Amino acid sequence: MKPQPPVTRNRIAPRTSSAEAAAPADFLSLRDQLAAWKTFLAETDWIPWLILGLAIFLRLFLLGIKPPHFDEGINGWFVDQMMKNGFYRYDPTNYHGPLHFYVLLLSQSLFGRNVWALRLPVVLVSIGCVWLTLKFEPVVGKNVSRLAALAMAVSPGFVFYGRYSIHEVWLVLFSMMFILGLLGLWKFGTPNYLWCAGMGVAGMILTKETYVIHFVCAALAIPVLMVSNALSRLPDARPARQTWTYVDLAMVIGVGIAAIVFFYSGTFLNWNGVKGIYQAYKAWFATGEQGHGHEKPWYYWLKLIGRYEIPVGAGLLLCVFCQQFKNLSLRYLAIYGVGTLAAYSYVKYKTPWCIINIVWPFLFIFGAAVLLVRPRFLRATYLGLAILLCVSLGSMISLNYFRCTTDTEPYVYVQTYNDIFKLTEPLLKLARRDPKNYHLTGHMIRGSVYPLPWILGDFTHIGYYEHGNSPATLDGDFLLVEQSRIKDVESKLHNAYYTEPLTIRNYQDPSKLYLSAKIFKEFFPNRSPDFVGKRPG
Repeated sequence: MKPQPPVTRNRIAPRTSSAEAAAPADFLSLRDQLAAWKTFLAETDWIPWLILGLAIFLRLFLLGIKPPHFDEGINGWFVDQMMKNGFYRYDPTNYHGPLHFYVLLLSQSLFGRNVWALRLPVVLVSIGCVWLTLKFEPVVGKNVSRLAALAMAVSPGFVFYGRYSIHEVWLVLFSMMFILGLLGLWKFGTPNYLWCAGMGVAGMILTKETYVIHFVCAALAIPVLMVSNALSRLPDARPARQTWTYVDLAMVIGVGIAAIVFFYSGTFLNWNGVKGIYQAYKAWFATGEQGHGHEKPWYYWLKLIGRYEIPVGAGLLLCVFCQQFKNLSLRYLAIYGVGTLAAYSYVKYKTPWCIINIVWPFLFIFGAAVLLVRPRFLRATYLGLAILLCVSLGSMISLNYFRCTTDTEPYVYVQTYNDIFKLTEPLLKLARRDPKNYHLTGHMIRGSVYPLPWILGDFTHIGYYEHGNSPATLDGDFLLVEQSRIKDVESKLHNAYYTEPLTIRNYQDPSKLYLSAKIFKEFFPNRSPDFVGKRPG
């Protein structure tokens, strides 16, 4: 039998799914992506982000811990009137520009009538000031701007008043923009710095009448800087070639004027408000000269700096050595800062929140300490600055989260006491549970009850009586009666009430709070009414 040739069988390779085939490639791709992210993170400069993150946390943390300040209540009331009238009616004797009120109107319209909505715009502006401090890097240097930003981020005053719904933080932002614009124009001459200076000017005018102090000090600092340069030459004393055009200048001026007219005219609904821009100064100069109850000695700001702002104090002391700076911007900031401090010290009218408008230039001089020492002392200098910053941080924590309503703290000025929670917390709790309770009847029988008119602005049957005025029927669901009128009011009450002593703020006589035993009994378990009036007849 003839042998058969061997059969050759083709070997068929096992089939591989497309997913299995792509797995190694995907793995490599994922590994490459992780490596790319690792490289990106390693190359990213995280210090500015950490400073901003710290500033954001410190300003937002427990934002509602303290009740609204007297001025916050006034500002909130103005916004309520804007809701009714459709615009802000600028009053030249109010000494504050219209911009803040329109921003508050937007915030309240979006987030409702609450403390967070009232304070959030200023918190964001305060954070913006820290961010803007970092933007000074091209004119003062990286290390200086970062140390200044960190000092601002943890400053007791910048945090404390950065959590208040008042105008001062806006003035800090716009004055910093103005000065940064001037310094940037001198060093670089580009249109973006022209816009920065121009919008800083417009913003200051829209914020507060004290902008004139900053304009004068900024102008006077220039000839002083020229003398300084003559005594000790600066390498960057010559201005850069200006690359902006007259068209750019016209646009900046046009936008600034348009914004000023738009807001001062009440969005074109109150043209008399535009005249108030200059009419305000007659009353403003009188107030600054006489004090009107807020007069302080010339050294008031120095006392506050010594009490709270240790890095600022160090920066102020370093101004003595400003001739050693080989940077025009730092020398200018030292001169401008000292001039502003002197001007505000001369004015008799002083309220502590103005300090943040005065001291911000000294934060850059504080950071510039690293430029004044020899390299071998640099590490010790950084250690010393770190200690000062830690002291500032500790003071900030104590003030903002533990003693924010303690009236022995100089920064806690005309601050509302936590006493008002005795009224607002149970009342607002009832109203949120049942909207019918927004129609409870209340009588405020005393003068100057702000911020209560704003806090209780949604209640429809609250009367405010001062100068001896009284409601026709004194009994109500709740009453707040000033001390001098308690005896007279109680003689005319007929219902049963729980009572509590209540003081709205310092420098004010105490009051007595009456809460209807029928309405508020759940908040006083196992407690009998403290006052029962005489039944008629």
